[in-house]
Amino acid sequence: MSFSKALLKNTFNAGRRSYATSVAKFTGAKNAEGKYTVTLIEGDGIGIEISKSVKDIYSAAKVPIQWEPVDVTPQLVNGKTTLPKEAIESVFKNKVALKGPLATPIGKGHVSLNLTLRRTFNLFANVRPCKSIVGYKTPYDDVDTVLIRENTEGEYSGIEHTIVPGVVQSIKLITKPASERVIRYAFEYAKSVKKPHILVVHKASIMKLSDGLFVNTAKEVAKEYPGITLDFELIDNTCLKLTTDPTQYSNVVMVMPNLYGDIMSDLSSGLIGGLGLTPSGNMGDNVSIFEAVHGSAPDISGKNLANPTALLLSSCMMLRHMELNSYADKIENAVLKTIASGPENRTKDLKGNAGTDSFTKKIIENL
Repeated sequence: MSFSKALLKNTFNAGRRSYATSVAKFTGAKNAEGKYTVTLIEGDGIGIEISKSVKDIYSAAKVPIQWEPVDVTPQLVNGKTTLPKEAIESVFKNKVALKGPLATPIGKGHVSLNLTLRRTFNLFANVRPCKSIVGYKTPYDDVDTVLIRENTEGEYSGIEHTIVPGVVQSIKLITKPASERVIRYAFEYAKSVKKPHILVVHKASIMKLSDGLFVNTAKEVAKEYPGITLDFELIDNTCLKLTTDPTQYSNVVMVMPNLYGDIMSDLSSGLIGGLGLTPSGNMGDNVSIFEAVHGSAPDISGKNLANPTALLLSSCMMLRHMELNSYADKIENAVLKTIASGPENRTKDLKGNAGTDSFTKKIIENL
């Protein structure tokens, strides 16, 4: 069997195993001290600093969590990027992880570490809420969007080959099982956050079979959710409308294939001030990983300039997933209050004068 056919077969089977899955539920248990153990992937560059900020704030807020730090330095096994066994076992055991930014080693044959994590733990849905922060002015007011991205296939399936020198083919893989899984998750998520409107973003006008399958699957799933409105929109139209007036999407949960979701989620982040303010969660059948989606910023690493907001807000998503809602509310409110209090308490990327340490200290005061 050729490489492409083997990958197609394995990808389809992975989706088929989870065909009936709706929403990933946290099933972790407390330890003898009454705390949940959470895997912590501190990351590279500024990851160490912003992870320390999270740990300090959690300690001050007395969150019942015990961190289990792991090393995810990649290994090449038979030419394939893999994660250390200890890290994989930790995530599967704890069911949930918090991840700082990772930098993929250059020139050593490794594929993206973020992609490797998603494949290793079958993290099929990326959830990206973007909401304006009161007191921090951007060109857009009252942004409140939620985007759910299919995380495992599409153009990012990695099925590429050279036909002849100078001619390369890349296969866009869309399967019904994976499409149904993420679309059903979007409907369940919409119910949970009381946004009674699903918008499928696509380009089925051109990619009639692949995006067409995604669209038709959404129509089938929608029959099970009569209380939720289903609409469809071409991605270029969504981009135009979102940057013209994002309030049109305030009561909508957008769901879309992988590549579109990658682009649109960053676009949405730009409406509220950038990736440094944007939380993110990657949901699987049994495992969920919450992460800061910005880069590792090695140029400011160790200089007390990093903004931990994205990782902190991602950790609040994690706490809500674990049904520790009161702690999530407490920390999120302290973060937002700190940002709204003025430039003296904001980090440099937010047009402020505070360092990572003083920003963290102010959040702790605001707890």
